[in-house]
Amino acid sequence: MLPFFSASSCYGYQDNGVMIAAASDALWGNRAACGRKYTVKCTGPTNQGVPQPCTGQSVVVTIVDYCPPPGCHGTIDLSQEAFSIIADPNAGKINIEYSQV
Repeated sequence: MLPFFSASSCYGYQDNGVMIAAASDALWGNRAACGRKYTVKCTGPTNQGVPQPCTGQSVVVTIVDYCPPPGCHGTIDLSQEAFSIIADPNAGKINIEYSQV
């Protein structure tokens, strides 16, 4: 069975691994964000989900896709693998801090 890869806005069907993310309008810059790397860390819960979601770890992700409104506003949408490093996957949404590498 072949692995399933959905097309990304930046790289089509190219496999970019699992430490990837999608950028919202605040970072997207008409595809300028493609390939940028960000260190991301959980800073706390949102008003939903798990009260103490953060693991205390950070992760470096590469932007490979666009995350449009209304789902994304001024944020980075992490892959499940990247999210699970920095927070409890059951949290769904968390507050983060990020910086470009």
